Amino acid sequence: MTEFGKALSVTETPIPGLLLAELPVHGDSRGWFKENWQREKMVAEGLPDFGPVQNSVAFNDERGTTRGIHAEPWDKWVSVATGRIFGAWVDLREGETFGTVFTAELDPSRAIFVPRGVGNSYQTLEAGTAYVYLVNDHWSPDADYTFLNLADETAGINWPIPIDEAIISDKDREHPRLADVAPITPRKTLVLGASGQLGRALRNRLGDAAHVEYATREDLDLRAADLAGARRWRDYDTIINAAAYTAVDAAETPEGRAEAWAANTTGVASLARIAAENRITLVHVSSDYVFDGTQEAPYTETAPVTPLGVYGQTKAAADAVVSAVPRHYVVRTSWVIGDGRNFVRTMASLADRGVSPRVVGDQVGRLTFASDLAAAILHLLRTGAPFGVYNVTGAGAPQSWADIARAVYRGTGHDDAQVTDVTTAEYFAGQPGPIAPRPRNSVLDLTKIIATGWQPSEGGEALDAYLAAEGVDA
Repeated sequence: MTEFGKALSVTETPIPGLLLAELPVHGDSRGWFKENWQREKMVAEGLPDFGPVQNSVAFNDERGTTRGIHAEPWDKWVSVATGRIFGAWVDLREGETFGTVFTAELDPSRAIFVPRGVGNSYQTLEAGTAYVYLVNDHWSPDADYTFLNLADETAGINWPIPIDEAIISDKDREHPRLADVAPITPRKTLVLGASGQLGRALRNRLGDAAHVEYATREDLDLRAADLAGARRWRDYDTIINAAAYTAVDAAETPEGRAEAWAANTTGVASLARIAAENRITLVHVSSDYVFDGTQEAPYTETAPVTPLGVYGQTKAAADAVVSAVPRHYVVRTSWVIGDGRNFVRTMASLADRGVSPRVVGDQVGRLTFASDLAAAILHLLRTGAPFGVYNVTGAGAPQSWADIARAVYRGTGHDDAQVTDVTTAEYFAGQPGPIAPRPRNSVLDLTKIIATGWQPSEGGEALDAYLAAEGVDA
């Protein structure tokens, strides 16, 4: 019999993400009423904001009707409109909780949230039971499904009505035992800009797991008209956009301007639309160039954007677009150093060749090593930090490019007096072609990322470690 007057509450189960909910049911002589799914109240109580797109009802005439065990590539909210069921759920996801079982009875006053990849099954305990479920994707023949036999000995589900007496379809009777089940793999992570410095650093940390994909522009062009159909996007959990048009001076030319806007803004807008429609977490890497550098203090995440040149304008526009995606991280960074051509490698090469360089001394900021930037991005994702904008750079005292050049010369055993400071205007004087304006102050405030538990690397120590790495002077 349905219990009236419960308070809305959510309880965790031994299966991660499988959440049992008690529902308030209000009854009188006319019958009863409940809010079967009430997004605002239920999300506040701890249920995921899972975005259902379909509501289905399975009516069961007889007691003992048994269905399952089915693991599907979407989340499901299961409840009962009339009658009562014995539910059994088995974790069929890849990982250490594979095979974990949880059982409970559901009536109209109790429901359960079943996350993607958890096997779902039930047995009716009353005739005329109406089983109701909401899902956040539509059935597709291209999706991956996994099944487990209802009588599996390893799971050992204690069905109220023995399986050999229950009403079961022939198809459900033929499902495999646990030892033969192909686990549901995690939703995919896609890294864009895989050949760049950050893309390589992300590959070093994420490795070649089956659910992680890496793409260059040749593999996936964000400007393509068919981008929405280029992947089965519902299979993706996270996209890390480390791709960008970064030729800041070329962006000031007519051809470069068109290319920068297409790659950095128009393509990102298409990606943002895909992320919003498919409940994907979008990580977008931004730049100190969204600021004009005239502020004396470090720039916080809430500082108004004031880009000077085309590159900065395209990045600022993309930041605004990505910020409209429900699940997003905009990661602003500066002066990235990683595996590939970069300022530190150039200075190390000049030092080894005995060159005395003229280096800009009136632009101030902090280096960001790509390995640290990759680690910070994964930290935000793994800790479930609040969505929004985060500054990520190295820590320590701000330096000019000339200061860093001297540190490189010292770190490679050369005389740092070989480095001469010049102004930005002096450095670019006489150079052909348009020159993009640079922010003079590129220092980003790190308070927000530190508050999530992330500790940036101290710039001098990180530079010494980078210089000590094999091949850095190539």
